[in-house]
Amino acid sequence: MKNILITGCAGLIGVNFTKYLLNKGYDVIGIDNLFGGYEDFLPRHEKFKFINMDLMDDKFLNEIFDKNNIDVVFHFAAYAAEGLSPFIRRFNYQNNLISSINLINKCIEKDIKIIFTSSMAVYGEQTPPFTEEMKPSPVDPYGIAKYSVEQDIICANEQFGLRYNIVRPHNVLGLYQNIWDKYRNVIGIFIRKVLSNEPITVYGDGNQKRAFSDVHYYLEPLEEMIEKHDNETFNMGSDNYYTINETAELVKKIGIKHGYNPKIEYLEGRHEVKDAYCDHKKAKESLNFEDNTDLESLIDSMFVWAMSQPNREIKKIPYEITKNIYSFWK
Repeated sequence: MKNILITGCAGLIGVNFTKYLLNKGYDVIGIDNLFGGYEDFLPRHEKFKFINMDLMDDKFLNEIFDKNNIDVVFHFAAYAAEGLSPFIRRFNYQNNLISSINLINKCIEKDIKIIFTSSMAVYGEQTPPFTEEMKPSPVDPYGIAKYSVEQDIICANEQFGLRYNIVRPHNVLGLYQNIWDKYRNVIGIFIRKVLSNEPITVYGDGNQKRAFSDVHYYLEPLEEMIEKHDNETFNMGSDNYYTINETAELVKKIGIKHGYNPKIEYLEGRHEVKDAYCDHKKAKESLNFEDNTDLESLIDSMFVWAMSQPNREIKKIPYEITKNIYSFWK
């Protein structure tokens, strides 16, 4: 079996994919700085090695690649706060771009395939559903960083023969999602608000459209990329979209089911793409990708899981820019 390195192993996709690979018999090395994930989410397994580090530590990264026989890298690590990224520009580019470049350098040197989870954010304000043939046009620093990494990977392929896949997931949900981050993961934020007896907060009119998908439908297609489909880019996610209003009402309904009395509160709008969802024909045809997300059932399972979790601290990030920052983040 292959030896797999997973960055962001304590995040939503990272945790679920790590456990999936271990069940399949792979050896997994997981890297995470635990900024957006939690160590108690990680498996205890004889074939899993966890390394608590930041990808900005290039010297330590060199040691990891020199001391371990790595066959494939899955690069999930990122801070995916799209709306916050204009106010944390330096942190965004260091965390999402420079750290990725450090990893790409190692993959070039060691001739290791990299599978990179980019983002639907690269498409920007275009007419959905977004297809892989569309020219990316991101509208925020997060999307810019993700697209820059994509371009660097393709450049490395052309010059050095780096094998890669680029995956553009969107609005992924499931157990082990960080619901304690006030800036990202909209349904996770809604669930945390209900559990804290706070209003569900909707930005703007709530008519923004998004498609939410269960992380479990990503796992087999991701494994497929270990050996196949080199140098291809794939959208992955659900075909079914909802308005944020519909999503808030669904979380409210589930909260009532579990004994809570949530309210919905509308706050000022923010700079964001109004309608964002993708076409997945390519992944369906090449990877046998099939998303059968039952959103209400998925949110309900997340809600029950969240009720069992400890009362974790809500993390805050120091703003680099406060000009025009939204009132709800002041």
